[in-house]
Amino acid sequence: MNYIFVFFLSIASAAVLFVLTKIIGNKQISEMNMFDYIVGITIGSIGAEMATGIDGNAVYPVIAMAVYAFLALGISLCSNHSLKLRRYLSGRALVLMSKGKLYKDNLKRARMDLNEFLTQCRLSGFFDLSEIDMAFLEPNGKISFLVNAANKPASPKDLSLTVTPSTLFRNVIVDGVMLKKNLKSAGKDERWLSSELKVQGYKSAKDVFLATLDENGTLRVFSGEENAPEGDPFL
Repeated sequence: MNYIFVFFLSIASAAVLFVLTKIIGNKQISEMNMFDYIVGITIGSIGAEMATGIDGNAVYPVIAMAVYAFLALGISLCSNHSLKLRRYLSGRALVLMSKGKLYKDNLKRARMDLNEFLTQCRLSGFFDLSEIDMAFLEPNGKISFLVNAANKPASPKDLSLTVTPSTLFRNVIVDGVMLKKNLKSAGKDERWLSSELKVQGYKSAKDVFLATLDENGTLRVFSGEENAPEGDPFL
């Protein structure tokens, strides 16, 4: 009976966590501030305890998770209307480097030594620090770089080139399944798609792994292969 009880408690715990996450809002770990991170860990820990709490009352963990979730939601709403609270919870960007000067105090505040900073520069493609105009440690823990104007890659605008505007691609076939709503929103029908597939050598949508349709009516079809070819093309 205990196994069955834990099974249903686990499902209930996952359901509660899902609902609370939808209420709080979806955030990637890199986008979380410290308070969000703490709340996420705590709610997850309570949810795990709820799933295995055979002898306990399942209502208490749900109440505790709800309190943490609505506390996080309240703090989020307040920080949206208060710049001071937002800065306190999320923090500010730290200037680590500017105009060829490295700021030791800010590196210490970031708990980052010089070697770690240089590693992050190399990972971002900067092996020569003279290519960097400014470097900031963002509140989410990532370093953003402002490149010197002389080292920025030339854009079509700089070269006075005319480029084709970007277009929206709709998935009309995914895993052999035709997405009729996407096809209809593009102004096409199943008969048109079947005809286009035959022109490209496919009998039906089931033979297609992925098919996309752009705003110009161009259909791009991708077949799926079970195994990649042997060997490493990058050696």
